[in-house]
Amino acid sequence: MRIAEAQQLMRQLYGPRDAARGQEQTFLWLIEEVGELSQALRGKGEHTKEEEFADVLAWLLSLANVAGVDLERALLAKYPMRCPRCGANPCACPPA
Repeated sequence: MRIAEAQQLMRQLYGPRDAARGQEQTFLWLIEEVGELSQALRGKGEHTKEEEFADVLAWLLSLANVAGVDLERALLAKYPMRCPRCGANPCACPPA
């Protein structure tokens, strides 16, 4: 599934609910899911890493829909198959 297809799926499943909730509340749900992912990565909480990664992605896609952002296009514009800082693929930037 491409990013655009996943974003369309979230729009079909939850578009009206997401729009009614609005950008700020949808963002807060995304943050909550990131917290749950953090717990899953540390072996805490009741959900698996896979479930939490899926939830974070779904909420990010929903937030992009509410904000009117085509996430696939935005990702390719920012990361055009190479590192935006050094221009290499793979990245050759010094470690942070």
